[in-house]
Amino acid sequence: MKKSHFNAKVTAERLAADRDRAVQQALAEDVGSGDVTASLVGRAQMAEARVVVRESAVLCGVAWFDAVFAAVDREVEVTWSVEDGARVEPGQTVCEIRGPARSILTGERTALNFLQTLSGTATTTAHYAELIEDTPCRILDTRKTIPGLRLAQKYAARTGGAKNHRIGLFDAILIKENHIASAGSIAEAVRNVRASHPRLPVEIEVESLEQMEEALGVGVERLLLDNFSIEDLEVAVAMNKRSGDPVELEASGGIEEDTLLQVARTGVDFISIGALTKHLRATDFSMRFRFA
Repeated sequence: MKKSHFNAKVTAERLAADRDRAVQQALAEDVGSGDVTASLVGRAQMAEARVVVRESAVLCGVAWFDAVFAAVDREVEVTWSVEDGARVEPGQTVCEIRGPARSILTGERTALNFLQTLSGTATTTAHYAELIEDTPCRILDTRKTIPGLRLAQKYAARTGGAKNHRIGLFDAILIKENHIASAGSIAEAVRNVRASHPRLPVEIEVESLEQMEEALGVGVERLLLDNFSIEDLEVAVAMNKRSGDPVELEASGGIEEDTLLQVARTGVDFISIGALTKHLRATDFSMRFRFA
């Protein structure tokens, strides 16, 4: 596949800062003014624990899990036997934890929440990516993320084998129906955004072959083919090739597992799937304790 004009990127520094913010917020929600139940455990009591996965999954969220315990108590030590992106199977121990029992109990739920959420996103993404792995087409995520976990879920989608669409409303331009209506035409909408943001890639959402024909002549980098039938996608791909200056094509809208491969085989470059991040099914993990 040709190199994409859309290169959504998050630096390691920005991801780390976002992770620390999310962890602090999650701990504030759960611990608040203090873990009152943990007072049942002696201050000096130590414990060991291990986290076991209960189903097949793609692991994701190691750094978020570690950050929780680093924020709760730096005496807690976490040792991982697998890394993000690893395939894990039911009954497998993914990490071992040692430290003050109170601190492990306090951080348990918040740490597992991050691990189960991000592993769930990565696992679902990997499933979709594998369904079309023998085609040149690639899966994209969307902005349909859990509020406050945008960068974390974008990271999880990459871990599962997808590519990131734009991170937000600031790093790429996607012109939709209402934007076109406000501007008066597709061509006018593109002229306006090129004038105000000349360095950003531009994508237009089209809802018919007629709209696509109009959009092919205005010099954008990508077209989003919204709710096109398989037959219309095939026509669209052929139209794009005949245009003389083909653009990237992204299919979206109601694409399910049973139609995913058909869509990929039409020749589109990308398929965006909101379900990766919004129809989240968390991976089942449990933490098993042994008190010293």
